[in-house]
Amino acid sequence: MDPANTAPATPDALVPPEGGGFWQGLGDAVGFALSWLLWGLGEVIGWVVHLFGLVKMGLREVWLLLGDIFSFALDPAGAFITEHLPVLGRYGPRLLDGLWLTFEITFISLLVGGILAIPIALARLSKNSFLSAWATSYIFFFRGTPLLAQIYLIYYGSGQFRPFFEDMGLWGVFREAYWCALIAFSLNTAAYTAEILRGGIEAIPPGEIEAARSLGMGRVLMLRRVILPGAYRFALPAYGNEIILMIKSSAIASIITIFELMGQTKRAFAQSFSFSVYLYAAILYFVITWLLTRGWKRLEDWLNPQRRPPVHN
Repeated sequence: MDPANTAPATPDALVPPEGGGFWQGLGDAVGFALSWLLWGLGEVIGWVVHLFGLVKMGLREVWLLLGDIFSFALDPAGAFITEHLPVLGRYGPRLLDGLWLTFEITFISLLVGGILAIPIALARLSKNSFLSAWATSYIFFFRGTPLLAQIYLIYYGSGQFRPFFEDMGLWGVFREAYWCALIAFSLNTAAYTAEILRGGIEAIPPGEIEAARSLGMGRVLMLRRVILPGAYRFALPAYGNEIILMIKSSAIASIITIFELMGQTKRAFAQSFSFSVYLYAAILYFVITWLLTRGWKRLEDWLNPQRRPPVHN
């Protein structure tokens, strides 16, 4: 026997047996659990998208009804815009459609990311070294790499694993740019939200936790009634910034053929060659950010009574 071709003996328990065995069963179980998890998540997102479609249809009907009611005032305004701002008059409806898609992508991503952030933040604070290391690695990866690269990895990289996704019945999700953008945005904001939530949990005064324990609260009840409500209250300012960043980051979705606000703006510019269309889009982003900032400030004051201005009788 040639010594150069002699490999060290390997324990039989670590060698996958021919035709299956323990390792194949474990892989099948993990794949089955993952497929069910992704299927459930896809169903939730599908229902939310369907709900957004119904809301959009309802708002369109209300918009048309208001247009019929106030046509005496809107018709002259429309004629003025068409005459003096022809680009806005022609492409304004497209920008509004793109704005709605921006809202849809942002809301669903924040919803899914917010749900995922809770177990990730708890794992980050866990005394279990494996859970803590996993959560830390997840947060470090998604916060340390550009969102653009993450979208490219999911949208273009998933094609490298097409046979696997087809076997799992998930290729219909990963071949669509819309779903890939939602997955990338959700995973990205989950990492940021988890770190924000971790800071909020650590900011809770120890006395509140001790008081909850003295009342006989278990871990789950204390988490639901004391820790998470207090953590979200402390994390509100930072989370408001995350929402604003997500709204503006949604413009990246236009690079994978999603016609949200920036995608519609780029298409309008390609047809009109008028740079003013980007100005109109910037104004829409600015108005949304300003309204959200003012509304979020009022929410912070409402949830923190000590920050409200004194009322003089």
